[in-house]
Amino acid sequence: MMEKAYQALVDNRIYFGGAKDVEQMVTEEGVEVIVDLREEAQACESSSPEVKWIQIPLGDHAEEPEPELFHSAIQEVVKAYREGKKVAFHCGGGRGRTGTVAVGTLKELGLAHTLEEAEQQVKAIRPSIAVKPKQWAALRAIYSE
Repeated sequence: MMEKAYQALVDNRIYFGGAKDVEQMVTEEGVEVIVDLREEAQACESSSPEVKWIQIPLGDHAEEPEPELFHSAIQEVVKAYREGKKVAFHCGGGRGRTGTVAVGTLKELGLAHTLEEAEQQVKAIRPSIAVKPKQWAALRAIYSE
């Protein structure tokens, strides 16, 4: 079995990582929904016909905060989770955009009371997470605390 470069945000239900981890998340975890945060993506990283691919085109170096897009991504992850599906989300490397959606997902699911608490939980799971200032601005726009 290959070592996993991705992690579970919510055990056995929500996974996150980089683009290169998608096929393994699908084959080893049975992920059914992939939320792809890459603006640059042309197709799903999984070749499985059963996988539902949802692209939310977030730029990695966006000049403006993108609260609407981040909110859409968070909602898609939460919706799949609430429908009982296994869901994964990723960007290119699984740090900035992915980290931002992970923080928002924990907040949205009520698994963290504040964005800071959510970030601490996410970093404990995936230490490489690095939410950029504009991504924080988007989170604060969505979840005014």
